[in-house]
Amino acid sequence: MRTAVRVTAAAVLALGAATACAAGPEPGTQAGAVAPASPSVASPSVASPSGPTSASPAAVPAVLSFTGKTLDGTAFDAAALAGRPVVLWFWAPWCATCASQAWTVAEIAPAYRDTVAVVGVAGLGEEKAMKSFVTEFDLGGTTQIDDRTGALWRRFEVAEQSTFIVLDRTGRVVHRGFLDGEALTRQVETLARG
Repeated sequence: MRTAVRVTAAAVLALGAATACAAGPEPGTQAGAVAPASPSVASPSVASPSGPTSASPAAVPAVLSFTGKTLDGTAFDAAALAGRPVVLWFWAPWCATCASQAWTVAEIAPAYRDTVAVVGVAGLGEEKAMKSFVTEFDLGGTTQIDDRTGALWRRFEVAEQSTFIVLDRTGRVVHRGFLDGEALTRQVETLARG
């Protein structure tokens, strides 16, 4: 039953996507919520998706040298993701396309948590709307960065939502742009196989 509701909801939401999801961060927005991080691995108190730990930390590529806060207020240091494939999902709470993709993200992120980090980057909305989006689509188990200032959107040159930036283990961008549920699942499966 839940799958049928998801498919129906995704179809309805996708219809509105063509007109609802083609804007980027506001020009002239002040950066500040997200700061560059030093190239080191985050301390245990910093939020990062759980995963295998290794004896020696991986080198931190420049693309993962940033920090921020999650929607629940926890400090986030992307350096903790070094050495693992990473999927950054740039979404907005009012975006119909983002809503249709949220179901897939909610299903695959926990399934691949130990091999591929999936991190949401919430922007272009109010905190209350972003938190409601996370609750509605069962995304609570996935790290969601609060990027209301648009600092990460600008840093990664994201001009529209929904955008996925997929990084391999070395931090090289292997995909930038739209992914539907099937394509996202294939990307994550491929990254997990390594």
